[in-house]
Amino acid sequence: MKTLDQIIAALPADRRAKIDARTRELIGEEMALAHLRQARRLTQKSMAESLNIGQDGVSRIEARSDMLLSTLRGYVEAMGGSLKLIVEFKDGTAVLSSLGEVTVPPKARKQAAHPRRPLARTRSKD
Repeated sequence: MKTLDQIIAALPADRRAKIDARTRELIGEEMALAHLRQARRLTQKSMAESLNIGQDGVSRIEARSDMLLSTLRGYVEAMGGSLKLIVEFKDGTAVLSSLGEVTVPPKARKQAAHPRRPLARTRSKD
């Protein structure tokens, strides 16, 4: 019995190109994280290693219906992708960037580099 890879390899180049294009299209459609991971031919174990968590952690992430954007971003990046959020309005769309990234404003960075001294306690005169 032939494997799927052998059958596809025997197809003409133009047919293989159409199959590849459709595969990319299907992967790009909305799907559960587990399906996306499987379509990328990744295991929960390999994802766990990439994310530095246990396999049970990957299972919990895939089972969630609600999660932080930073968690989703890390998961997608572990698969080799990048996360973009597209906001759709009647008159157009916008792509939100910096999803799930922790950004520190320049002023806060400067304060962190030079922490303030604690205020001296004074006694109140009553």
